[in-house]
Formats: sequence, C-alpha cells, structure tokens
Amino acid sequence: MLIGAHVRGGGTLLGALERGASLGADAVQVFTQSPRAWKPTQYAPEVLATYREAQRAHPSVHVTFCHATYLINLASSDEALYARSLECLVANLSVARGMGASGLVLHIGSHKGAGTDGVIDQVAAALLGALDAADEPADPASPACPILLENAAGAGGTVGRSFEELAAVLDAAGGDERLGVCLDTQHLWASGVDYSSTQGADDVLADVDARVGLQRLGCLHLNDSKVELGANRDRHENLGEGTIGSAALAALLGHPALDGVPALLEVPGDGDGPRSSDVARARAILAEGLAMRPARLPERNERERRNGPRARPTSNKEDA
Repeated sequence: MLIGAHVRGGGTLLGALERGASLGADAVQVFTQSPRAWKPTQYAPEVLATYREAQRAHPSVHVTFCHATYLINLASSDEALYARSLECLVANLSVARGMGASGLVLHIGSHKGAGTDGVIDQVAAALLGALDAADEPADPASPACPILLENAAGAGGTVGRSFEELAAVLDAAGGDERLGVCLDTQHLWASGVDYSSTQGADDVLADVDARVGLQRLGCLHLNDSKVELGANRDRHENLGEGTIGSAALAALLGHPALDGVPALLEVPGDGDGPRSSDVARARAILAEGLAMRPARLPERNERERRNGPRARPTSNKEDA
C-alpha cells in the first residue's frame, strides 16, 4: 500500500512532489484550484507537461491524485449553481488529466432536503457530461483519471452517505468505467459504520465489493475522527488521536483487498496538514494491520490457485 498525503501544489504544481518527498510520502493529493473559490486556475500546457514528466521520473512519489473544489454541488436544484458546478468539475478534471493524475476525488454535493432518489439521475448526467467535456489526456502514457466519488459523513442532505447511494449513482451512469470511488475512513466512521475489528473491516470491504466493486476503489482518505461513531459530521483528526483510534484503522488497512490501494492522509497535523510524523504513523498502523492478518484466508488462497482471482461486480445491478 502506498502512503500519501494531501499537500499544496503552488503555481507550477511541482511543489506538490517536493512537499510529498519531504514528508516521506509515496503519493500526493492536490487541489487543482482554490477549494473554496469558483475561478479555476489556468495552467499552461507546458506546466502540466513538466509535472507529468517530473511525476513519472520521481524516485519516491509514485502517483498523484487531485481533489475537486468543495463548492461543486451536482445535486443542487438551483439551475445556475448546477451549471456552475458542472463547469467547475470540467475544469478540475481537465487539469487532473493534464497532470497525469490517477484520479479526481469529488464530493457529490447535497440535495438540500429534496431526497436522494430525486437527484440521482441529475448527478449521473453531470458526471457523464463532465467526463465527455473535459480535455482528453495530452499524453497517452498517462494513467486513466477517473472521477472518484467520495463517501460522505452523512450531514444534511449529502449524496453518497452509503455505498448503496454511491452504487445508485454508478448504476444511473450506466456503470461507466471512468467513474470510481474514494473511501474516507473518517466519513465512514461518522456515517455510523464500525470497522473497529477485523470482522467489521471484513464486512465493510464485502459491502464495497458487493455494491460498487472493489476494482472501482481508487484510493483511501486516511483520517482519524474528532467526532463519535455515527455523529454525521466531517471532522478529521490526526491518526491515533481521535475516536477511531489506531487499532480500528489498522483492522481496516490490513485487509488484503486494500493491498495496492493508495492511502492519502488529510489530517490536520499541527494546523498545516500532514507532517512526516503522520506519514510514519500511517506506516506503523499499516504494519499493525498486516500483523493482524498474517496470511490470507486458506480457502481464498486455494480458490485463487485453482481459478484465479474472483471476478468483481461493477455495480449492484450486476449483483442482483
């Protein structure tokens, strides 16, 4: 598992790689523009090309993810806000593709009391529209850059409060391969999902597999929580200092289904984001989790020896 961190990119974006390396991170996540402003940052093609080349050649930071602007609300009933959100998402995705990012993480937005069922088709249409309208990757050697739908903590009318809701969006979008999922550990806890034991973690990953398909899990956001289980609030805490705790995070991180999925820290640190000590702590928690599961289940090992890895569904429709 790659351990990464959310960092600042700066005007040329190359600062993200420098900051990631200084933290000892294997991966980085950046905003392509101010997270709380509509105006997109304009990057010249040569700036994006320089970043792609630097990323490809970097000795320690292996992948980049981008995070879309927080203001985007694809579930809004306000036509002007919806149009602006779609325009902003297209701009964010164009930059992420230009950087050669491995995914653009997105908060879907809030239906503001209208009900999730009533906005699913609208959200799906926006996602497909953005995927088609964004600039294509300039470099065919770049990785695919899916939009990764992040699970929500459950506050208000947020869409994506459960894997069932995320699956409904994916289904409405026709199971498009350019869509995936980002699992945030704090949001999961705040939404009421207890993974504080290996059995609990097994249940979480089984639910992800059954509803959206593990192949769609592009990355994790690795955070502890300032709020209690089921509090439905998005409040991140440094690892081991919150209500989730190191042991519960270890139970999840050590699950074999997450092998190879990058885990990106979004913790507050000392107030300026992840520190090198936070990256080191994440690696220690991962090692603790792997020690909880010294070997994969014998029956799974035997099945895969005979038949190869199990095929995974892409949506809950296929699971029906």
